[in-house]
Amino acid sequence: MKILFATSEIHPLIKTGGLADVSAALPVALQALGQDVRVLIPGYSQVLDKLENKRKVATFSVFPGQPGVNLLSAKMPDSGVPVYVLDAPQYYCRVAGPYQYELGGDWPDNAMRFGMLSKVAALLGSADSPVAWQADVVHCNDWQSGLAPAYLQMTQSVHAKSVMTIHNIVFQGNFDRDWLGPLDLPQSCFDMHGVEFHGHLSFLKAGLHYADRIVTVSPTYAREIQSTELGHGMQGLLTSRNGDVSGILNGIDENEWNPATDPHLTSRYDSSDLAPKLAGKLALQKHLGLEANAEAPLLGVVSRLTYQKGLDLLLECLPKLLDGGAQLVVLGSGEVDLQRRYQQLASRYPGRVSVTVRFDEALSHQVMAYSDIFLMPSRFEPCGLNQMYGMRYGTPPVVRRTGGLADSVTDASQPDGTGFVFDEPSSAALYRAVSAAIDCYRGKKAFQRIQINGMRRDVGWSSSAQKYINLYQTIS
Repeated sequence: MKILFATSEIHPLIKTGGLADVSAALPVALQALGQDVRVLIPGYSQVLDKLENKRKVATFSVFPGQPGVNLLSAKMPDSGVPVYVLDAPQYYCRVAGPYQYELGGDWPDNAMRFGMLSKVAALLGSADSPVAWQADVVHCNDWQSGLAPAYLQMTQSVHAKSVMTIHNIVFQGNFDRDWLGPLDLPQSCFDMHGVEFHGHLSFLKAGLHYADRIVTVSPTYAREIQSTELGHGMQGLLTSRNGDVSGILNGIDENEWNPATDPHLTSRYDSSDLAPKLAGKLALQKHLGLEANAEAPLLGVVSRLTYQKGLDLLLECLPKLLDGGAQLVVLGSGEVDLQRRYQQLASRYPGRVSVTVRFDEALSHQVMAYSDIFLMPSRFEPCGLNQMYGMRYGTPPVVRRTGGLADSVTDASQPDGTGFVFDEPSSAALYRAVSAAIDCYRGKKAFQRIQINGMRRDVGWSSSAQKYINLYQTIS
């Protein structure tokens, strides 16, 4: 099948979160299973700078009254997956991030920027494709490409089927209805059975309404978003389309996330020899200004510092854990108040707590590899990848039983346990789970069993990619 994977970010070209990792790995897995898959990505400055051997394959106008844009063709570094780049400098070549400017506000023309991405994705799946290739399936990801299924349904000619993947339903792409005209959408679609959502034009609502199939990134999250608690207003639509909604658990790139070959690590290891992991731990402690202590359980956090991730709950129980001999390393950024509180904790516990507020790919690999226990106490988590990275690196995760965490981590109480799972979103429940993990760590033998179980668990993309192919085949 010819599959177009439309996304707003892809590692290593541009990354703000897990979507970039999925966008990099899933097309590779689909290609390995014999599919003709191509990626469509906006031409941000970072993307244009990192892609080599780009060539222009088309020039066309996307919306009436808008200047023409170029479509570039290239191949992804390392994987060689074909990629189309939407080259529209007036919309994408900007300083700061893909969605927000430097002071943290959303770009005011995001509706046009990602409406254009959606429209071009639809064009590549229609008889009006600007290149000599037409997709059979357009696979859309989150709100940024959510209008593509709407444009496809409004196309008069034979066109591709569409799949809409929800990576996080919280982010919906809601804009003023005045954008209908500039985005070449008819007023008739501004309806509850269309793109309208509480008086706004919603990119995500459009995708969920018009797509042929809806996928979320774990089976448990597919059920959760059909509830009032986690549906964020979309639960009625999703429930009405229950037969078209499914959950396919994300995988991870097992080549990039491999402790035996990871170039970011100072000491590499595998499940047959975990000894180098301890040497790496001591080096990481020294590098981050922590007391070099092989016996101190090192707790790791690599995350956006947000309420969703439950990191306020962790703050409440950390003093007891630290006073009991644990150490903590935190890497990430997010809500200003949480950043400040974690930095204050580091000042209060010098040599025991390290907090790095930035994105650092190399350090994220090192924290994942050389921590003893990885903490991921999310209030909700559509899928999550870090818990799988932790298992892959022999760093058992402590997770709440929600979304993809529930689907990917087996509690240590089971013979095939790979981590420590708790239910209630409270600091008390989290404290009990982390304490149990620390007690197990100090027991050595039982902890090593959990490490090896996790390292040998299949968390790659091959099985999930085949499920996506099966899904595509039901609609194409």
